[in-house]
Amino acid sequence: MQVYLGVTPREYRAAARYGRPLAHVAYRIGEGSSLLRHELLMNVRGGLLTVGDQDAPLVENPEALTRAVLRECGRRGYQGVLLDFEGPVRRDLTTFARTLAAGLGSVGPLYLPERYAPQVPEGIPLVCTAVSGGSFQQYLRDCARQYRGRFGLDVERLRMDFSLPAPSGTGTPLTAQALSRLMQAESPAVFFSPELCARYFTYRRQDVTHFVLFDDADTMARKLRAGDAMGLPAAFLMWPEASDLADRLFRRQGANGS
Repeated sequence: MQVYLGVTPREYRAAARYGRPLAHVAYRIGEGSSLLRHELLMNVRGGLLTVGDQDAPLVENPEALTRAVLRECGRRGYQGVLLDFEGPVRRDLTTFARTLAAGLGSVGPLYLPERYAPQVPEGIPLVCTAVSGGSFQQYLRDCARQYRGRFGLDVERLRMDFSLPAPSGTGTPLTAQALSRLMQAESPAVFFSPELCARYFTYRRQDVTHFVLFDDADTMARKLRAGDAMGLPAAFLMWPEASDLADRLFRRQGANGS
């Protein structure tokens, strides 16, 4: 399984030290169905071209945008495309994704959010690993049945605080700083959940019991190994979520003779 690090141009040098293929979060959609690029180092080649949908105008000419993406792939030697679409599904972006999937051909795969999968079956959907209920392994098996084994992992770093009972299964997301402050304040006993493949602890505030789930280097590595054991093609980690764990997840390029 290929593990990609998603990086902005500013993060490129720090992430490149680990020798992993990079998904370059450096492109967005502009007016007139154009492809806009942030400043990249001249020697950046290979990996994946990553297109975001932030503030994306209506894509009226998906063929023109596809041609622009293909030209950039040829120019930079990109070996596929990641659609980093975070907003709701849009009809124009769906049409662009289908057009791009048909045009990529031998360039490489098209990875896209799971919610676009029904409309773009040629793409490879990415399923989120931040599972907060049930069984992580069963979740992967269910995804394998649904997508016939053709999917990748969006390795989102889990940090969630649940007030119990939590019948909806929805908690409050925690920033890294908030989780650190909480652990310093509570000094909790931390346990590992084999079912969720995550760490957890509990604490009480104002007579309410809280259940906190979070990932660390070990749980993220376990999730990557689970995907690799299933023969999945790829997994993606965004550099800001993995940078503090990188030395424990990956070997630096050139370290220990590698």
